[in-house]
Amino acid sequence: MPSSLYQTITAPLAGSPPILAPLFSHKVPAGFPSPADDYIEGRLSLDQHLIQHKDATFFVRAKGNSMVGAGIFDGDLLVVDRSLNPSSGDIVIAVLDAELTVKRLIRRDGMVILKPENPDFSEIVLKEGQELQVWGVVTSTTKKFI
Repeated sequence: MPSSLYQTITAPLAGSPPILAPLFSHKVPAGFPSPADDYIEGRLSLDQHLIQHKDATFFVRAKGNSMVGAGIFDGDLLVVDRSLNPSSGDIVIAVLDAELTVKRLIRRDGMVILKPENPDFSEIVLKEGQELQVWGVVTSTTKKFI
């Protein structure tokens, strides 16, 4: 795994005011078009919606396609919470032998496994003497289409 697996790591600015954008009450169908409601339900702050523990949250941009089965694609911005205790099945940002990676953490039969969500990639089963640090649990991902 190259150390350039992630391009940027940033944390939210402490004390920064939330950005409130309109939240429409009408859901947009992904199938056939439907007339939209003409009113706003309220205002939504994405930082308040996506970040539970502001001081323990950072962002990292994914690079590569080992997690496409989990909906994480190259260039996606991952929201990572350092305050959460990683459980088996969580998607985590981990450092294995000084290399960053994003994988699903699996604990099974006394083993620790970093599982990709793409059949083209192999599971990483931790071996005796390997060092694993979990930097945080991925709580959400955002995509930019343009």
